[in-house]
Amino acid sequence: MAIRLPGIPHIKRSLRRSSSNTETSTVPKGHIAVYVGENEKRRFVVPISYLTHPLFQDLLNQAEEEFGFNHPMGGLTIPCDEDSFVELTSQLIAS
Repeated sequence: MAIRLPGIPHIKRSLRRSSSNTETSTVPKGHIAVYVGENEKRRFVVPISYLTHPLFQDLLNQAEEEFGFNHPMGGLTIPCDEDSFVELTSQLIAS
C-alpha cells in the first residue's frame, strides 16, 4: 500500500496563482491575496485558514519586520522567493 504525497504541480494549482498584479482581480470568499517574490512579485490567492498556521505566521512576522504596515504592492507582501513559498504552503496542504 503506497502513501501518496501531493506533488508540486498539484500544489501550484491549489494556490490559484493570478497572472496579473492588479487589485481589481477578485478574491473568492474565504481566501486572501498575497504577493510573493524577491524581485518580481507574483500574486497568490490562499485560504484564510493558512493565517492561523505557525509556519505561515512566521512568514507574516517576517513581512511585518520588513515592511511594517506599508506594503509596496498595496496588499500583503511576503518577503521570500516563490519556490520557498510553494514549498511552505505544500506543507500546509499536507497537514
